[in-house]
Amino acid sequence: MSSQQQQPTGEPVYDDRVYRSSMGVVSGVLLLALLAWLCGDGVLRGSGDTPWISLAAALCLVPLIVAYTIRPAVFANDDRMRVRNPFRIIELPWGAVDAVRSGYSVEALAEGSKYQLWAVPVSLRERKKVNRQQLKGLGRAGGRGADAPEAKPAGAPAEPQRATADRIAEELQALAERGASRPGAQGGVRVRWSFEVIAPAVVGAVLLTVLLATG
Repeated sequence: MSSQQQQPTGEPVYDDRVYRSSMGVVSGVLLLALLAWLCGDGVLRGSGDTPWISLAAALCLVPLIVAYTIRPAVFANDDRMRVRNPFRIIELPWGAVDAVRSGYSVEALAEGSKYQLWAVPVSLRERKKVNRQQLKGLGRAGGRGADAPEAKPAGAPAEPQRATADRIAEELQALAERGASRPGAQGGVRVRWSFEVIAPAVVGAVLLTVLLATG
């Protein structure tokens, strides 16, 4: 259960909802483990420039793997949404958000720009599966006839099933609509580049290029 905080305006603000891809995190951990094994072997057993090349490759690749798999997340509360993408952090007050939509990717539209939510990947396969299930349900409902009573199985969900990305986009859109008029949800979009990710990756890439060119 989310804990409740109080703003200076007197309005309650609840802890952030956090959205991230569990498959992305798992993939990132596995890739980091593989990279640690390969680079560790190069450092411990390699000769000549191999240990240095292994270290430079690790310095370049570790931030990139983390950036694209473990790092992406979306934090949303009653006032704003903070989107942590691979190389940028975007803070969007609900008052500045025009829409959150799900197509081939989940995007937030604000101040004439589009911001992709890397943490919420769209699975076209899951969406097609859900659509097929909905069509089958409509077919069964139509086959009962007009006078047949509508039977609902015990424990059936009250709402139609949705693909994960579509459901999250709808939740964020609902938060945006509810929070747009709150005093704490006003202001413009703020974008910050994540140099703590970019800098080591660039340094590692430069070192790796130099070592390979002079080796």
